[in-house]
Amino acid sequence: VTDRTHIEELNRLLSIYGDIIVSRSGIPFREDNLFVISLVVKSDSDSVNALTGKLGRIKGIKVKSILININK
Repeated sequence: VTDRTHIEELNRLLSIYGDIIVSRSGIPFREDNLFVISLVVKSDSDSVNALTGKLGRIKGIKVKSILININK
């Protein structure tokens, strides 16, 4: 997050997808105006891609994702 003016939109979206979010943590780099949020989600790839796409459309948010297939 580099633009905190849209943080409410971010939190609203994360709340909507809250049922697939297993973990959320944040690291503030205040002196660099950078706020890193890491999410661990458990869901199908369509839901993860939908969340990632919606997050990426919020101004001031950059998204990187890694998908891991866990076979039982």
